[in-house]
Amino acid sequence: MRIESTEFGSITIDGETYDHDVLIRLSGEVVKRKKKLSKKYYGTSHTISREEAKFVYEKGCRELILGTGQYGNVALSPEAAEFFEAKRCRILAQRTPDAIKSFNRSSTKRKIGLFHVTC
Repeated sequence: MRIESTEFGSITIDGETYDHDVLIRLSGEVVKRKKKLSKKYYGTSHTISREEAKFVYEKGCRELILGTGQYGNVALSPEAAEFFEAKRCRILAQRTPDAIKSFNRSSTKRKIGLFHVTC
């Protein structure tokens, strides 16, 4: 599993380009982010809700690498941050271009990635 690149509105993973936010599961499966889980609480997908955090998290995960967008506009809500902390899942939040580098370099096998591809 290698994230090759990102630009505004897309991310390329193992040769496939996605034009939406993605979640990379522990297994390496790439799925579309369920932004509606946060949007219904905050009116925006730029704040990640506890409900979305529950969808993102997988048992055994030790690290969430969060790509906060090309300009860094996405953040975890306090409730989502508390949820991951209670699960003992470390959070590394960076602008998406930096987060993909961190994801590729991470030696942790028990990591998931959530990447916002626009703002």
